[in-house]
Amino acid sequence: METPSPSLVLDRETKASERPGDHKDELRLWLRLLTCSTLIETEIRNRLREEFKTTLPRFDLMAQLEKSTTGMTVGEVSQRLMVSNGNVTAVVAGLLADGLVDKRAAAQDRRVQVLTLTAQGRKAFKAMAERHEGWIAELFAGLDHAETTQLFRLLGRTKTSLHAAIAQRANGDKAANGDKA
Repeated sequence: METPSPSLVLDRETKASERPGDHKDELRLWLRLLTCSTLIETEIRNRLREEFKTTLPRFDLMAQLEKSTTGMTVGEVSQRLMVSNGNVTAVVAGLLADGLVDKRAAAQDRRVQVLTLTAQGRKAFKAMAERHEGWIAELFAGLDHAETTQLFRLLGRTKTSLHAAIAQRANGDKAANGDKA
């Protein structure tokens, strides 16, 4: 049996590692989206930590409270952020200690706590939000206006497609469960 030349072995290994035919375009797209999202999130986390000595969860929680004129409960914040009440409670504790968030009992139910940004919290969030907007613009600076518009439109269509697929699966599950009853 003849031993293949080193260049032939290297060529086979290169082709095996690339394997474009082994992955569907949808899977490659998902991995590309995930990579982009992870790169952006990691960079924003780093910049928030370096410039403001804060974390992305704190920024995200403050952003939710900034949007609310009447405040929000821990449950409402956790739903919006899609995290557990426990995660929100831990972040709130730090924001309370730093004087950025206030907590008071709800008028309709004294057991429920309503969170609001303090004046100091609003000022701190405003500074972070302005820098955040600049960072995002900087990260997307390699795209021109037409590319940004096209990508935004395509991601909108992607979001619609995802919602439709999820709804179809949910309806299929309901139908399958109905058949078993």
